[in-house]
Amino acid sequence: MKKELESTVFLVDDDPAVLRALAKVVQSLGLKAAAYRSAEAFLEAYETSGPGCLVLDVRMPGMSGLELQERLAAAGAPLPIIFITAHADVRMAVEAMEKGAFSVLEKPFRMEELCDKIQEALGLARKGWQRRQEREDALRRLAALTPAERRVLDFVVAGKANKTTAEALGISVRTVEVHRARIMKKLKMKSRADLLKLVRASTE
Repeated sequence: MKKELESTVFLVDDDPAVLRALAKVVQSLGLKAAAYRSAEAFLEAYETSGPGCLVLDVRMPGMSGLELQERLAAAGAPLPIIFITAHADVRMAVEAMEKGAFSVLEKPFRMEELCDKIQEALGLARKGWQRRQEREDALRRLAALTPAERRVLDFVVAGKANKTTAEALGISVRTVEVHRARIMKKLKMKSRADLLKLVRASTE
């Protein structure tokens, strides 16, 4: 059975007492917590080594939570963000959600609610991580094909017969058959359905 990658809950808040409380909540869920006192410290340490989510304060000295959200979005970081704020700011909440925040919680919030949001965000992160891993694997395997094999693959995926493929590419049916066999062997596919799944994964 394949071992599931460890998920990390990143915590960013300039209040050390809040950070300690959040870390205890995360650890009570059996999850790894990584706490930072500023957005800058988080950015310096963050690397996408596995699925995770970010519990992020909105107003902090230096870079704000919203600015960090923009930096992560620009970098394409796959990290669902749960904003926490002590300030009732509807406009800010709307802006954060419009820019892709997973959720916004206003302090004081119930820890049970935070736990639920963290679990939901990690569920989303794990699915996204799996899709990205499958895409990278598919692209790596497809890169092993020669240009001629890749051209034949396009026709196979489109459901074209060998004769039609041969006529379109200006090659013999036998050559098409050889390419198809090599494609299946290189990609370790047993059926066209498996092949379609692999190609689809490379584009998602």
